[in-house]
Amino acid sequence: MQSTNPSTPTGRPAFSAGEYLKRLRLFRPNARLYLLSLAIGGVSFGIYSLLLNFYILSLGFDEALIGGMLTISNVVTLAGAIPAGALADRLGRKPSLVWATLLSSLAVAGLVFLRTPIAFYLMSALLGIGQTLGAVTSGPFLMENSGEADRTYLFSFSAAIQMMASVLGNWLGGRMPAWLGMAEGVPATSASAYGWSLAIVVGISAVGMLPLLLLKRQRTARQAGEPTLTPFQYAKRHPALLVKLISPMLITSLGAGLLIPFMNLFFRRAYAQTDASIGTLFASGSLAMGIGLLLAPPLAERWGKIRLVVISQALSIPFLALLGFAPWFWLSAFGYLARLALMNMSGPIYQAYVMEQVGREARATVASLVSMSWSFGWAFSPTISGWLQVRYGFDPIYVGTITTYVLAIFLTWHFFWPRPTPSISGPLAGKRVSLPD
Repeated sequence: MQSTNPSTPTGRPAFSAGEYLKRLRLFRPNARLYLLSLAIGGVSFGIYSLLLNFYILSLGFDEALIGGMLTISNVVTLAGAIPAGALADRLGRKPSLVWATLLSSLAVAGLVFLRTPIAFYLMSALLGIGQTLGAVTSGPFLMENSGEADRTYLFSFSAAIQMMASVLGNWLGGRMPAWLGMAEGVPATSASAYGWSLAIVVGISAVGMLPLLLLKRQRTARQAGEPTLTPFQYAKRHPALLVKLISPMLITSLGAGLLIPFMNLFFRRAYAQTDASIGTLFASGSLAMGIGLLLAPPLAERWGKIRLVVISQALSIPFLALLGFAPWFWLSAFGYLARLALMNMSGPIYQAYVMEQVGREARATVASLVSMSWSFGWAFSPTISGWLQVRYGFDPIYVGTITTYVLAIFLTWHFFWPRPTPSISGPLAGKRVSLPD
């Protein structure tokens, strides 16, 4: 297993654009194909994330159903993370990624053509299965298809390219219902216009599977006959490290699940914005997040991974408060963009940091446990949020999200922030002394 000491700054100067491009050229063929798939999937996700809630409401359902769907999807993700990790090791990375995309596409198709609450819940469960299989496969796949020089860049670039592609998806999602509604002779806010827009999402997602089919298969540790660890074995051997790695993500997920799935509803209800304006804002948010993700690798090289995580997330908190309580839409929108860029730029950096702390035999296991920690809050918070919105509006949602984020940032700082080695006198003076974890 690799060292668990926190990453430290390299002391190197900021990278030039030429050096940045040099790192990107190191990406291996498998990594490039995966990035292409993510770009296509980012477009479909941008449309889906903007329109799903509006589609559900257009059918006459309320926020409680939306919260219930999100809860079911994330409960399945939570419960299925460990089996998905084992399955990803057994199948291999390529089949796992293909199946993850296929199941997610089928789930969205079911949401479009089966318009009953029971069907919505079942499709949400299927979506959860696809998402968890993709989530537990992604980190190990990126580790196995990168080297020391390009790893941080690949993790960040994979998230950035997805966000950049979702800019196009958000922009299209804000306009497709109007275009399709005009073609059908129905209002842009009708269930038919939203439904056909989501049907296009299914087609785009299916195209995103094609690059995955071209991936070169690689053997996992289990397929190579190497010993692997179950989650229980790993937790027994490394309980303290595991708690430290997953607890910040778990607590962050509690706050994120309260707010993030309902951002489009917040802007519509708090500021009476149209689908097109919300789509433009979401597209701008994806662009801001993508820029932040692209800036993250050289900043991590200069400051260290954990310093970047703590500083960027801490700076996002004032903008989160501005987003929720600004008196004007333009000011809230500014808070939205700044918060997105700062809070999310460090996500892939932390994911890479987590993967670096464990050996090959435990990567899928740890990825499963990390996925479970992230899904925990999303499994329960949306239902609570939907109930609170119906009765009290969004104010308590923002208070809860800010509180959990601050606690998670403190834990990351407490567990992993690099501490200076204390100086000592006597015969050991001037010698490096390592402190126990």
